[in-house]
Amino acid sequence: MHITPTARRAAAWAGLALYPPTGGLLLFGSSAVLPPVRTLGVALAAVLLAGVVRRAPLLALITVLLGSLFAIALLPTHGPADEARQTTVAAFVSADVVLACLVATRPPRQWATGLALCVLAQTGAVLSFVHPENLLAFGVVAVLVLLVACMVGLLGRERRAHAATLRERAVTEAVTAERLRIARELHDMVAHGLGVVAIQSGVASRVIETQPLEARQALEAVEATSRETLRGLRRALVALRGAEPGTAAPLAPAAGLADLGRLAEGTARHAGVRVEVVQEGAPRPLPPDIDLSAYRIVQESLTNVVRHAATDSCRVLVAYADDALRLEVVDAGAGAPDAVPGTGITGMGERVSLLHGEFSAGPRPEGGFRVAARIPLPGGAR
Repeated sequence: MHITPTARRAAAWAGLALYPPTGGLLLFGSSAVLPPVRTLGVALAAVLLAGVVRRAPLLALITVLLGSLFAIALLPTHGPADEARQTTVAAFVSADVVLACLVATRPPRQWATGLALCVLAQTGAVLSFVHPENLLAFGVVAVLVLLVACMVGLLGRERRAHAATLRERAVTEAVTAERLRIARELHDMVAHGLGVVAIQSGVASRVIETQPLEARQALEAVEATSRETLRGLRRALVALRGAEPGTAAPLAPAAGLADLGRLAEGTARHAGVRVEVVQEGAPRPLPPDIDLSAYRIVQESLTNVVRHAATDSCRVLVAYADDALRLEVVDAGAGAPDAVPGTGITGMGERVSLLHGEFSAGPRPEGGFRVAARIPLPGGAR
């Protein structure tokens, strides 16, 4: 059952309005009830102020202190009920509980005011209604109870601050992770197309006067690759906007290993690199995050082959095992110098790391470059 904020506010102020008449009924409703019982009832009636404690704890504290003082003032001054005066500290238990809530949730200026009011009220009650021979003992008890209330409130305050820090840190980490994910997606999506566009544009500029037919083919490849890259960017933007409330989810499926044939054909046709795709094991449906990451790893590897390897062929291995998916992209080109890994290799490593896999990339001893990844499959080792 959902309770609206308006209903909560109404209930809180209704409890504040009911507290005085409830205390009056407890104090004057029956003369047969022992004074300590009536005083304890007034303390328990502070439960009606629970809603006000959350919204205005200082107001609730003042109300409870007034009710407690009024209840103690009505204790008889003679007879057996005189022993009830020795229970005056119990009347302030609910006030100490409210003080703890005030310390835990409000600024120091407010809870310092509340603490001062509690000290004044309880000091006045002890001095006025406790016998002199019991004054020291009741004073010590009252001070200890106030200290316990303040300590509990401060501990609650620290826990709230710690929880807020953890939430802020979690939000920051989530935003950072999402930014990195978007950066990887955009890099892997755009780098492949721009690599092909750069190569074909260079070819067209060199042969446009001597071999116009080949230049036309290169420009057609540039146009086709640019359109495909724009479509990919549009799908990515639609997917990002689809996360906002009130927007439709993207209809186009995410890329996966099932699209490797089209990726290899496009690379061979537009960039002049023949891609041999080899599969081992029985292909089967993969979780969407693994399927997309595997596709992006192969796509980025082929982009690096086109841009840096200076070769006309490469080999892509996709091996399905019971417990893991293994990827390998190998070429016989110029390899790469021993330098700091670029953004593409870093992004591939991050993808595999997020999936708790293993990744390696580097020149081969026999020449060329090798990218290898092993991604564990959920529920595979059975």
